[in-house]
Amino acid sequence: MNLVIAEKPSVARSIAAVIGATEKQNGYWQGSGYLVSWCIGHLVSFAEAGQYDEKYCKWKYEDLPILPQPWQFIVPDEKKQQFEIVRSLLNRPDVDSVTAATDAGREGELIFRFVYQMAGCTKTVKRLWISSMEDAAIREGFANLRPDSDYDALYQSALCRAKADWLVGINATRLFSVLYHKTLTVGRVQTPTLKMLVDRDAKILRFQKEKYYTVGIHSGSLKADSGRIADAETANSLKEKCTGAVAVCTSVKREKKTEQPPKLYDLTTLQREANRLFGFTAKQTLDYAQHLYEKKLLTYPRTDSQYLTEDMGQTVQHLVSDLLRLLPFAQGLVLTPDVGRILNSKKVSDHHAIIPTSEFVKQGFTGLAESECKLMNLVCSKLLCAIAAPHEYETVTAVFSCAGNEFTAKGKTVLVPGWKEIDQRFRSTMKADGEEEAESLNTLPELAEGQSFRVTSTVSEHFTSPPKAYTEDTLLSAMERAGAEDMPEDKVNCSAGAREGGLGQAERKGLGTPATRAAILEKLVQMGFVQRKGKQLVPTKDGINLAVVLPESLTSPVLTAEWENRLTEIAKGNADADEFMAEIEAQVRQLVKTYSCISADKQNLFQSERVIIGKCPRCSENVYEGKKNFYCGNRSCQFVMWKNDRFFEQRKKAFTPKIAAALLKNGKAKVKGLYSEKTGKTYDATVLLADTGGKYVNYRIATDSIM
Repeated sequence: MNLVIAEKPSVARSIAAVIGATEKQNGYWQGSGYLVSWCIGHLVSFAEAGQYDEKYCKWKYEDLPILPQPWQFIVPDEKKQQFEIVRSLLNRPDVDSVTAATDAGREGELIFRFVYQMAGCTKTVKRLWISSMEDAAIREGFANLRPDSDYDALYQSALCRAKADWLVGINATRLFSVLYHKTLTVGRVQTPTLKMLVDRDAKILRFQKEKYYTVGIHSGSLKADSGRIADAETANSLKEKCTGAVAVCTSVKREKKTEQPPKLYDLTTLQREANRLFGFTAKQTLDYAQHLYEKKLLTYPRTDSQYLTEDMGQTVQHLVSDLLRLLPFAQGLVLTPDVGRILNSKKVSDHHAIIPTSEFVKQGFTGLAESECKLMNLVCSKLLCAIAAPHEYETVTAVFSCAGNEFTAKGKTVLVPGWKEIDQRFRSTMKADGEEEAESLNTLPELAEGQSFRVTSTVSEHFTSPPKAYTEDTLLSAMERAGAEDMPEDKVNCSAGAREGGLGQAERKGLGTPATRAAILEKLVQMGFVQRKGKQLVPTKDGINLAVVLPESLTSPVLTAEWENRLTEIAKGNADADEFMAEIEAQVRQLVKTYSCISADKQNLFQSERVIIGKCPRCSENVYEGKKNFYCGNRSCQFVMWKNDRFFEQRKKAFTPKIAAALLKNGKAKVKGLYSEKTGKTYDATVLLADTGGKYVNYRIATDSIM
């Protein structure tokens, strides 16, 4: 009996149907000599710090750093049932072999290995490695299973990443939270990403806009502009000189240019364009793509390649022919596909670029949500663009002399629309909310050197523009490129072996991986360090403060990009995992040692501004509003009014800051809509503060105030 372990129930169901395991059992499928079960994401995880020692349940500086030795693992309570099912299947006497069918990537390998090890299994394991959930791809994958030992280096890379994230996350988070008296979540990748947002925000705030002017000359359809002019007086003087004057063409430069078709989508470029066109967040795009993959309509989305393997040429030819008939925007399109342009096995490592499947051709858009339709159209249009002809055009740059000054006119004429015709067709049919720049097609009249024109003139006022705030589109691009320009050449360029595996420069730098970037952005928002303003991502006050107080070792995109580079090298067997982990532990020790204390004024950096409600009736100090109470700012004073006080809850009345302020100021407050349990009706009354100086504050109704 062969046990197949998938990552998700839906994937297990698809695999089971193909290999004949059609009999449904509790937590698995059975049939044709197979058992097919599944994980639920991470069935097994690293243990929390408190499991190593009870003292770690409390966050204290003196307990840092926490460096597990050996590492311990747990099965979360909500996943124990499925883990026990998988464990029992792994240890069944009639199971003689195991197939790892978790997602074909670093994280999928980690998920399977943790379960396999926690179950104490030693049986032979083969690896299923596929890029599509289509039946044919699954059958081909099972026909070409490889020993899981071939992926040992990939597992070591995944393990190092997970351990490094745990060590940095746990220790840095506890360290700075203790120092600043506020939970400050620090992450190996999320913190440098936050720093990029903060740096951009600072540039925008520091920006000083400058006014400048341009002078334009006009004659019929001809328009030419001067360069920047600093002051209005000079610009107006030039305008006066040019009005009614003769402009002479001094040069005409014509240049034919070619714009090559775009590459296919990897996950990052798909997320960027979906954000730009449709406003999808990176997480939304990944979720939609994952659903489409599980429906067998899209190939594996978590890829960093923009090419297909060379054996896919015939498949793509058929796919393109079918798409031309299926897609509304492709009707009547004349296309001579150049498939060879997108085939390059050396630039495909784990998975090829994202493309639609033959199953999508059969099903079409039937039953898909609007968001899924948009994404499928986007992927389909990119495939057609990528194999279309280049876009060819001619640029014309003409220079004119008028009143002793030079003016320039630029024009463009399309010679061969090529792939841009497909792109424009697609965009015109889609409801896009993106701010796409319309391509300017300024056609100039026939011009020749020495030609003269009598012109009129105008002055235009302009301002320099600040840097733009990041959107998910531009931030994903920045994360992908982060640190590349600062990394030494030998760090950026990979070994010959890695190049053969398809890991070129583009795949070996940046923050995070295509599969993790979306989650990083979402976490920054959830933690309150970043907020969305429309499509813009803007750091909050706490986010700015955090980026400022953390050391460069935690915020530098360059250092983090080097980590990613090392992890990729480990995955290829070109770097030592133990050496990497020793360096991470050394960094953590040094971090704790360096930041042992901070000044008293910095300790309040993350404290929210307290709202004063009134004066304490016991000690006359300020009373502030907290989340659950109104409390005296004098720590030695015990005065506190709880928002959930039984007096107000019985009367079904919220204890508001307005009521609290009146009680503190006057010892009484007029309150409307109090509920009477006796009559079942509401009434208005005066509530009195009856403080006797004890642990709890009391309240009562003024007897003469009940209406």
